[in-house]
Amino acid sequence: MISVLSAHDIHLSLTRPGRAFQSAVAQKILHGVSISVPRGAGVGLVGSSGSGKSTLLRTLLAMEVPDSGSVVLQDRMIRPGSLKSLRWFRREVQYVPQDPASSLDPRMTVERLLREPLVCLGVEGNHSELIRDALVRVELPGAVLDRQPSELSGGQNQRVAIARAMVVKPAILLADEPVSGLDLPLRNQVLDVLHMLIKSQGLGLLLVSHDLDAVASICTRTAVLADGRIVEEGPTDQVLDSPQHPATRALNDARVGWGALSS
Repeated sequence: MISVLSAHDIHLSLTRPGRAFQSAVAQKILHGVSISVPRGAGVGLVGSSGSGKSTLLRTLLAMEVPDSGSVVLQDRMIRPGSLKSLRWFRREVQYVPQDPASSLDPRMTVERLLREPLVCLGVEGNHSELIRDALVRVELPGAVLDRQPSELSGGQNQRVAIARAMVVKPAILLADEPVSGLDLPLRNQVLDVLHMLIKSQGLGLLLVSHDLDAVASICTRTAVLADGRIVEEGPTDQVLDSPQHPATRALNDARVGWGALSS
């Protein structure tokens, strides 16, 4: 059984365009990063803008080639490749973007949006039943199947994005700021759905977020990324309640300040 998605000692540089009359420059983004996402648990990845979260996420999704280190799933090394060569991986590891508008084609109905990954990844079985099951798991009624994203609320669209990822029944879900921009009731609804999927479906979740309260609500472990390095990692309550690194303390101070303003 596939149980853990792991990154081991990832070093990665990206080429940035140079200024006028200057050559492009390779900039080191990740410095020896290691992180694991097991099934049946939520893992938080937090850090300020520019810390390297998005690059690490792209590496875990086999969208970037590290300079050194490895990404491993079920003892198989994962690297970018063709759709055919990565089809098995895409069935096991799925992604939920920050903005559902970036992944939900506004011209498609919800039914077509959920059927598309089943067809592209060659998933066997009754697709209509898999679609209905995915809607149940994110607590959406079957009536949304005939609707387009523009006819749904922000919270409903985010749940459609989660259902689209879950319809292929992956082992691991990588979620990039899935509640960013949602008001409090919708934010809590989406977090409740993710928590339920961890507990009842055995899903492994990597929650990438700057929202420490969201991380605290569903993640048992948390890693803090700063300047391309994991600077602190451990049980979520320990990391957030007793931060040891200045980067963690800065994130925690911002969390307290936000909480005071929103109370």
